[in-house]
Amino acid sequence: QLPLVESGGGLVQPGGSLRLSCAASGAPLDNYAIGWFRQAPGKEREGVSCIVSSGGSSIGGSTTYADSVAGRFTISRDNAKNMVYLQMNSLKPEDTAVYYCAASKICEKIATMESVMDYWGKGTLVTVSS
Repeated sequence: QLPLVESGGGLVQPGGSLRLSCAASGAPLDNYAIGWFRQAPGKEREGVSCIVSSGGSSIGGSTTYADSVAGRFTISRDNAKNMVYLQMNSLKPEDTAVYYCAASKICEKIATMESVMDYWGKGTLVTVSS
């Protein structure tokens, strides 16, 4: 088991920024690819971003993004802190959703990576509203 916990959600105005964190206790996140997903009210869950295992390096890993967030969101990992982050800038009302992190061996394409995720957090709510 890999218990994942998301944090950092909240209410932010359009154009603002938030940084979400994904943490795991008792297991090194750098052994896993970590994906961020979101589910807006009344919609299906969708992939947002993914970062592959860093392979033992302190920071790094190939990343992928959904077209809707590319250029605005940045995924990163800090293995020293055993954390993965999702920096979200220029937020829009349509970014409102519950955001989840998940872990797997690989990322896959954004459209299909949900199917390969093995472990999930419970989510953190992001609300973008004026």
